[in-house]
Amino acid sequence: MASEFVKGLLLSLLSPECYEEYFTKYNFLDVPCFKASLSKGLGIGIIAGSILVKVPQILKILNSKSAEGINFYGVCLELFAITANFVYSFVMGFPFSAWGEGTFLAIQTAIIAALVLYYGGSSGLATAFLGSYTGAVSALISGYTPTDILWSMQAATVPIILVAKTIQVVTNYKNGSTGQLSAITCLMLFGGSIARIFTSIQETGDFIIILTYCVSTAANGALVLQLFWYWNVDKTSKNKIKKKKKRT
Repeated sequence: MASEFVKGLLLSLLSPECYEEYFTKYNFLDVPCFKASLSKGLGIGIIAGSILVKVPQILKILNSKSAEGINFYGVCLELFAITANFVYSFVMGFPFSAWGEGTFLAIQTAIIAALVLYYGGSSGLATAFLGSYTGAVSALISGYTPTDILWSMQAATVPIILVAKTIQVVTNYKNGSTGQLSAITCLMLFGGSIARIFTSIQETGDFIIILTYCVSTAANGALVLQLFWYWNVDKTSKNKIKKKKKRT
């Protein structure tokens, strides 16, 4: 009974062919199976990490009661790109391990967008935004939206990701600081996008998705560079604020 359970668990992670190579033939050096297993493992790891990847960003906004330095339009464009990716992958029937993090990233990004509106003084607009987004996603995954439209949305994510991240990069440059951007979140997104290039090649073979993650890696890398560049600037500004508070 226990052996059947273990076998079922392993088959949920491995293809029947790879299960046979590993546990019947004991051929642990099979290259195709190694790549497939590595891809599956990375995919599951990325999904697990995505559950909390933007939580540090959300907590940072909540703790400071401010979304200073976070560009709302940049967040919305990023949300569109994430949504288009996971909706397209879901409808195309790609393995959940190849796109599952998109669902969690979309929820967290939508919350960040709502918080930017809320702390910008538009609590009603924040609620309306979340409601409208939920309705739009429901319509896209319902099966009534033509595949051609979903493909076009996915294709549009390539320039959108560039524009979204460029907006944030320019905002950081103008402010001379990364503001309320979370270093943990940015680093995790950068690492995840790198890993996704490999898993997308391995599990989907879809050129447009692979290209999307290549562009996303470059864009996230630019934000990571800014985080390190402005690291001391942010520390200095925080120390100045603390000193002012002590004086008052």
